[in-house]
Amino acid sequence: MSYYYSTSPYFLLIAGLLAGLASGVAFDASLRQLVNEWAKNRSTRTLAILKGPQLAVPFLGICGGICFFLGSGLEIFGFQTKISYAIAIPLTIGTAALVWWQLGRLLVQLEQGGSKALDLDSFG
Repeated sequence: MSYYYSTSPYFLLIAGLLAGLASGVAFDASLRQLVNEWAKNRSTRTLAILKGPQLAVPFLGICGGICFFLGSGLEIFGFQTKISYAIAIPLTIGTAALVWWQLGRLLVQLEQGGSKALDLDSFG
């Protein structure tokens, strides 16, 4: 009896990784551009735009890439496809929600106290 093992998890693993990396580069560029615009004019409207589609689309691309990467990685280690994605999807959604929430909190700190509010070297 022979088992058929598809090579698609390997393709999806690489595709998910590349999609996540490409979306991460786009997210980084968009975030830097919007924060630089905010630094020039200190407008609360610019920070409100940060939670708009200009950042949300690349962020969702990162999340999709990570989800495929996690799901196909679990498949490679022997999990069934449904179980792999049943684990990967909630992990991705939970992590993405926490990261987006933290980004929102950082932007509020930035708006209220300027760049000095984001002193990352102090723990107090």
